Amino acid sequence: MLIPALFFTLMFATLLALLWSGFELFRDREDPLADRLEELQSHAIARVAYEPRRRGGGLLNNFLYFISLVPGGDGWLRDTERELAQAGVRRRQALALYSIFQVTFFLILIGAMMYVQRNSELARKFGGLVSAVLLGWLLPQQVLHRMVRRYRRKLQEALPDTVDLLGIVLGTGLSLDQAMMRVSEEMEFIYPELAAEFSTVVMQVKAGQERSKAFQQLVRRTGIEDIKALSAMIVQSERFGTSLSQALKVYADSLRLRRRLRAEAAIGKAGIKMLFPVVLFILPVLFIITLVPGILTVLHDLRQGLGPR
Repeated sequence: MLIPALFFTLMFATLLALLWSGFELFRDREDPLADRLEELQSHAIARVAYEPRRRGGGLLNNFLYFISLVPGGDGWLRDTERELAQAGVRRRQALALYSIFQVTFFLILIGAMMYVQRNSELARKFGGLVSAVLLGWLLPQQVLHRMVRRYRRKLQEALPDTVDLLGIVLGTGLSLDQAMMRVSEEMEFIYPELAAEFSTVVMQVKAGQERSKAFQQLVRRTGIEDIKALSAMIVQSERFGTSLSQALKVYADSLRLRRRLRAEAAIGKAGIKMLFPVVLFILPVLFIITLVPGILTVLHDLRQGLGPR
């Protein structure tokens, strides 16, 4: 009785840790100013090289330090931090909370599988353990990849209208920083993701960072080719002193054309994607509804015809 009680106690504790880390990672911040300051502290200085983790600095930092000691753990932390930034999760504790979330989910899934397969054969235990390891390690990463794709899709959809509005605001005589801040204020409730990115770039420039480095970090955070082209256009226009408003209007038209082409491509792929659900789920039901009554009628008639006269 002691071992099952201890196991369920550990399961309950790890589940609480899992829920707490997920809540702290994905909850909305009540103080937007503090949230923006944390983003600036995370992205204001461009890192020349990745600094190794050091011990100290609190429980979360020590947890990351012990993970970095595992072979391959330092590279995993670096890749995870980059993907969290590309998913729009840029709190200072985001990497530690996500690491706790994934490690806890990984351990609890392995423990649950070992407890379920405790009386099974060795082959079944090994198969269940391998499946638990793969699922516990890959499922949180797939969730993070999906968050990155969703964030990039939101930025991609918001880019044409935002760039068009930026060209209009620049045509009124405002400077680039004032125009980007004005556009971020106007687009805050329509496209909050891209508005936050523009606001971050402006605040980095006001903090003393070079504009080219601020836009390079914007491209690194988002990983979108259209934003890379927009950043290169703005930096080159500032360097050579050319007019930017007209170029932004032309670029916004090309972005709208790309958006329409992507929508047409998605519509073209919809028929192919619907083929498998139709074949697997709709056609069998249709055959059953249309053919089974006739087959039953024929069998009933044959049974009556072959019966005793």
